[in-house]
Amino acid sequence: MKSYSFKAVAVAAALSYSLASYADGWPTWEPETAVVPFVFSSDSMGLSVGMAGVLKGAGQPQAALLGAGLITDKETWLAYLGASNYTLATDSRWLFGAELYSAEFKQFDYYLGKATSNDSVADDATVADATESQYRISARYILPLGAAEPQGIKAALRPNRPLTGSTPWTSGVTSIELRPFYQSREFSDLVTNVDPAFSEAESVWGLETRLDWDNRNNSRNPTAGSRSQFGVTYDPGSSDHASWWKWELSQSWFWDIGALGEVFDQQVLALNFYTGDTPSWNSTENIDGVEMLRRPPAYAGTRLGGLYRLRSFQSGRFVDRAALSYSMEYRVLPDWQPLSDWPVFNWYDVPWWQWVAFVDIGRVADEYDLAELHQDMKWSAGGAIRFQVEGIVVRTEMAWGSEDSLFRVMINQPF
Repeated sequence: MKSYSFKAVAVAAALSYSLASYADGWPTWEPETAVVPFVFSSDSMGLSVGMAGVLKGAGQPQAALLGAGLITDKETWLAYLGASNYTLATDSRWLFGAELYSAEFKQFDYYLGKATSNDSVADDATVADATESQYRISARYILPLGAAEPQGIKAALRPNRPLTGSTPWTSGVTSIELRPFYQSREFSDLVTNVDPAFSEAESVWGLETRLDWDNRNNSRNPTAGSRSQFGVTYDPGSSDHASWWKWELSQSWFWDIGALGEVFDQQVLALNFYTGDTPSWNSTENIDGVEMLRRPPAYAGTRLGGLYRLRSFQSGRFVDRAALSYSMEYRVLPDWQPLSDWPVFNWYDVPWWQWVAFVDIGRVADEYDLAELHQDMKWSAGGAIRFQVEGIVVRTEMAWGSEDSLFRVMINQPF
């Protein structure tokens, strides 16, 4: 039997800071700052030390800045900076943000070429040094529908919203988001000849366009409603790689199944369905006299594994033309809430903590065939403890699967 290695991964992600609705305009405000150091050890990164910090009300009352960085005794490092929820005027329907991420990984496990396919195994990993970067700008337009028809962007920034219907015209917040991006990955010591299977471009750029209907009753801890997201990503290509495009669909539902005596104050069943395809996969384009397949590099392709899907596998463990996955979570708020009396926790406002059991299944394939995508699916299962700390949901979770086990610390619900 394969022995499991337990790893810890600390990752920063964009923060969405919520603002209450005020009928007479924006409230008075002052910036709030929080800084948290952290230390962890993992097989892949070694002993790591870092720091994360957030500045809420950064220049505008509804805006926020989030930064994080770490270094390790293996000379790996990463840095992240995110800005969210900036607007041009109080009556504008536009929200702007940006994300900047850079990292250098030393002797890290990478899955390349055919090693990302559904029938690959953990031992197919290639150990290499690489530098990675992701830069993204976000421009989100809140459509005058549902809750946002009378309230504008304030409806999008409120953490709590009543559900008033089951269509975008009657309930929730619908938005269109434009996300120009640049992404790169460059290896410095790749000695193995790998069948590329994907574009070999070291960098890509393009535009992701996303349609989002958020009909949840609470953005931090939803107990009812749904969320629908559909995105199209297009890279126009360059002198070293052909153009390509992909689409992705994510659908989530939430059901409140009531309290359980004096044990659980709240029980919620949450379900997510995800699928994606790369329609340009088998077509070609002439670049300087060479016919190239219109495929993204693996780091920008349709992927499973990581923080949101097949959580016992590392990020990008499975990549191919198409993917499909299901995730189910059983979330409870225990009646027992001792955190306000615990050291460190009593420094912060922690109104609730949540216990979670989850299971993920999914697979990738070299064509979009629903029958094939439902065969020989990979699985992950695990548990999590989540907290709302100063208005931010922090999640810690342990996931087990057929290849590996992973412990993660992250912010925001996975869906």
